[in-house]
Amino acid sequence: MTFVLRRAGQAAIVLIAAFTATFFLLQLLPGDAILIKFSDPSLGLSPEQLDSIRATYGADLPWWEQYLHAGLGFLAGDFGYSTQFGTPVLTMLAEALPQTLLLASLGLVVALLIAVLVAGLSSLSPFGWLRDGLRQVPGLFVAVPVFWLGILLIQVFSFGLGWVPVVGADPVSGLILPVLTLAVPISAPLAQVLVRAIDQVQAQPFITVVRAKGAPPVWVLTRSVARNAALPVLTIAGVLFGELVGGAVVTETVFGRSGIGRLTEQAVANQDIPVLQGVVLLSALGFVIISFAVDLVTPLIDPRQRRTGRGRARRAPAASRTVPSQNAQEVPA
Repeated sequence: MTFVLRRAGQAAIVLIAAFTATFFLLQLLPGDAILIKFSDPSLGLSPEQLDSIRATYGADLPWWEQYLHAGLGFLAGDFGYSTQFGTPVLTMLAEALPQTLLLASLGLVVALLIAVLVAGLSSLSPFGWLRDGLRQVPGLFVAVPVFWLGILLIQVFSFGLGWVPVVGADPVSGLILPVLTLAVPISAPLAQVLVRAIDQVQAQPFITVVRAKGAPPVWVLTRSVARNAALPVLTIAGVLFGELVGGAVVTETVFGRSGIGRLTEQAVANQDIPVLQGVVLLSALGFVIISFAVDLVTPLIDPRQRRTGRGRARRAPAASRTVPSQNAQEVPA
């Protein structure tokens, strides 16, 4: 219970800090979203009517009243109304979130598969030149800009080879290129952490004992090394999931997909402050939930993360997170 209460307090601090920083940063933006939409001469609105519209959205209040009004509204589940569309922000987020979650989740799964493939081949390859080459792949992936990769994939696989249609694609084929665009850059840090963790675990004495008993390399990697090397990858994967949601802004714009990314891009263009505040708070809430889930799953992978006799999870010191538990499994005869 103490662990849950402590994490709930940390989550509240993160959300308050995210809301406060977003509010004041957006207040510093030049221009006025209401004037951007309603000051068009073709609408024929008088200055008095513009002032009335500003009062409706609360834009005429002092900054501290706007801060309190918006903060109390968020606590009550009221994210306000979009100044561009007049739609409740919560409704817009609810409509856009499923598409982005699907894209980000598939991107994380594919990124993990790429990272495992690169790390596994670099560990099992009998050729030194191939191992060295595979270990350079993550550095190449991380240097690839998301927007450039998306355009390149469209040029090659859609316009060049014609394998994946861009216009009129079905729901499945329409996800292939966006998922790859998100997955490739994210797979780089995952692969780097996994390769380093595998190297550290393989250098432990209990792995030497397992090999001395005649265990084949694949068995050693999958049964004795993988579990001990998975913990740091799980931790960084939870953090990187937030980057996947952020990367969706570029990916959804390049591929013309609806979601949180497109919603954010439109809100920035129109200075739609209520929508931007809602997106930032939603992202902060997602980060808090994912971090909490990682803390709950960590003790299931590494029993050393449990408190003896209490059954509550705790984080081990950073220096010991990748040290194996010395419980090597029996080697098959």
